[in-house]
Amino acid sequence: MTQHFYIVDVFAEQPCAGNQLAVVIGDGLSDAAMQRLAAETNFSETTFVPSAPDADGGYRVRIFTPAREIAFAGHPILGTAWAIRDLLAVPGGDPVRLNLSVGPVPVSFETSADGADVAWFLAPPVTPGPVCPADAIAAALGLSPTDIDGAAPVQKYSAGTSAMIVPLRSLDALRRARLDLAAFAPLAAAGFPPLTYLFCRETHQAGNDLCARFFFEAHGVREDPATGNGAAFLGAYLLEHGVFPQAELSLRIEQGHEVRRPSLVRLRARMVAAGRQVHVGGRVLPVVRGALA
Repeated sequence: MTQHFYIVDVFAEQPCAGNQLAVVIGDGLSDAAMQRLAAETNFSETTFVPSAPDADGGYRVRIFTPAREIAFAGHPILGTAWAIRDLLAVPGGDPVRLNLSVGPVPVSFETSADGADVAWFLAPPVTPGPVCPADAIAAALGLSPTDIDGAAPVQKYSAGTSAMIVPLRSLDALRRARLDLAAFAPLAAAGFPPLTYLFCRETHQAGNDLCARFFFEAHGVREDPATGNGAAFLGAYLLEHGVFPQAELSLRIEQGHEVRRPSLVRLRARMVAAGRQVHVGGRVLPVVRGALA
């Protein structure tokens, strides 16, 4: 059986930027083989898609880090939908429906005002969790409690996976942050995940609204160049705490400068009758097309 293989850069405004993703489309791989391939690519995530859709027309997607399978992650959603559209010739104007363990996630494509082809996903329902003491998270990040922006809390958010949303006062604090798993251990024992999404209002580039970093554990601490699920959590968080006065948000979030892969995540968030509605978008640029040996 042929397994088609892609490497794409997601949330990238230029080649060799953004967050790298490997996508395998085909049949016949065992769970153990998928995990070995994810460890082989050593990207933050690798996704696996059968060659045929489910009965509902959606494509079942499994997401693996180098260490384990996970339920939800943002840049794999966009990059996988792009690869499905490219290989399986989904009509350009139709959404690509991905069937994840957290539920169906539609991905649409539109041309932005600057002419870029942008993929967007509608985030699954995001649930706010407990608030974390600012001094405890500051210690785990090698920061002072005064580096934490007290206008909104440090809080856990979840949608299949979970992360801590940490508001910081300055770009300087964002640059200095480092996740120390040993210092984080008391928070982990209290049920807080060692996945931390940090943001501040200062930015590297004019025209962007926020700057972010994301640390996670996978055979040690790693840093994401761009984090779609973190942005989805952030959209819910910003609405929940009224961080911006607007009822409907349209934001540009820069990320990845500290790991030399500058990225741009687009975020739309608003309140609707059913609750918070959050869309996360970004460009997907192909790097490699081929097949597994």
